[in-house]
Amino acid sequence: MKRLVLALLATAFIGAPAMAQNATQVSSAQNGASCPRCNLFQADFNNRTLKNKNFAGARLRQSDMGLGIFNGTNFSGADLRDINASAALFGRVNFAGANLTNANFVGAYLEHADFRGAILTGVNFSGAEMGSATGLTQRQMDQTCGDRSTELPRGLRIPVCVVH
Repeated sequence: MKRLVLALLATAFIGAPAMAQNATQVSSAQNGASCPRCNLFQADFNNRTLKNKNFAGARLRQSDMGLGIFNGTNFSGADLRDINASAALFGRVNFAGANLTNANFVGAYLEHADFRGAILTGVNFSGAEMGSATGLTQRQMDQTCGDRSTELPRGLRIPVCVVH
């Protein structure tokens, strides 16, 4: 009986569709369209300007957003795990309820960004400007790291990143 259950489970996983990006949605978003709940897995938004867009609930996991300008964009509830957002501009962005696990925000501008309920485990905020960010708790910050130049809202502290 166990073998039958294991065989059925293996068949289900093999037959399951891959969670690859949707090329049409990626192209549309890269060209400036809002794309809520889209599958933008591993999309290249490096050095793009996408201000005031709606990516609420979108899957942006492992996307490259480095050097991009995303001011005013809604990423609430989005999957932003493992993104590269180094030196990007995220002023007045909504990250409420987003999963930002292992995101790289080194040198990013995050002033007035809303992090209410966001998952920040493993996020690197070294050199980030986030002194006016909202919705942050010490519990969230304890799961992240930064450096001496990280600008935080008053009353919060950040562990120093360990270089391996």
